[in-house]
Amino acid sequence: MKKNIIISLVYSQTFLLILLPVWIELTEHLHQVVIGVVWFCITVFVLLCVCWFREEKIQLPKRIFHAITFLYLSGLLILLFFRPNGSNYGSVNLIPFETIYFYLSGNVGFLIAFYNLSANIGLFIPFGLYYRYIKQPASMKELLIITIFTISTIEGLQFFTKRGSLDIDDLLLNVVGVWIGYLVQPVFQKVLDIK
Repeated sequence: MKKNIIISLVYSQTFLLILLPVWIELTEHLHQVVIGVVWFCITVFVLLCVCWFREEKIQLPKRIFHAITFLYLSGLLILLFFRPNGSNYGSVNLIPFETIYFYLSGNVGFLIAFYNLSANIGLFIPFGLYYRYIKQPASMKELLIITIFTISTIEGLQFFTKRGSLDIDDLLLNVVGVWIGYLVQPVFQKVLDIK
């Protein structure tokens, strides 16, 4: 296992260092904690991939799993509610796919478009994984209800506190992310065992 950790750290940290200018540019648009969240996601993803390829399992106590998820959620909430000074928020979009089309049509720079679309999906994948690990048997319908309610609440709070925009596309992309996490959890279970 120690060898897997070393290999994954070499790969993930090399990748992160190569793209350091990209992560720094993101801090102009988001809270600096974005670097920590990106570091965490890439490091964990690479570790899981290395273990999968080497056919080794990671055993993690349930309380550590809960603590890691809580820290991840805290970082995500900072990203959602603490934006750099001068950011103007408070708009509303209730037309599905309008914002997605806006980003895909080239109206903003590639980095911003890519980050917004991929982050709205990718950053929510861990919650689908988490739900399926802790809830046995896992119900997709229950997860969908919890996800829509929670993300709608966050979107509303961002709007009312002027810390973000109320956007139906954010809700749609976040739900897709949670759904992907739910669907791929059996693959992760081959590598990550929660005791």
